[in-house]
Amino acid sequence: MSLSTQDIERIAHLARLAVTPAEVAAVQGKLNGVFKLIDEMQAVNTEGVTPMSHGLDMVMRLRGDTVTETNHRDKYQRNAPAAADGYYLVPKVIE
Repeated sequence: MSLSTQDIERIAHLARLAVTPAEVAAVQGKLNGVFKLIDEMQAVNTEGVTPMSHGLDMVMRLRGDTVTETNHRDKYQRNAPAAADGYYLVPKVIE
């Protein structure tokens, strides 16, 4: 895939980037280089390769999903100007 100068100008417009006419050629070369690299990577035969979540063969250590802190809600709400039923009450700002 190769991008034309019109493609670069349209992409720059959509991305709200200021690309001068002098910079279009440089940006075009860089983006075409990225697409060339993507094409090379897609050409690699990956048949039978198991997908990996990490580049190293490692196992994630997991901890148990347990509650480690006690509930201090009532203690914290005692300092609130207004609270009811476990919620902080605030003034209405939108009508």
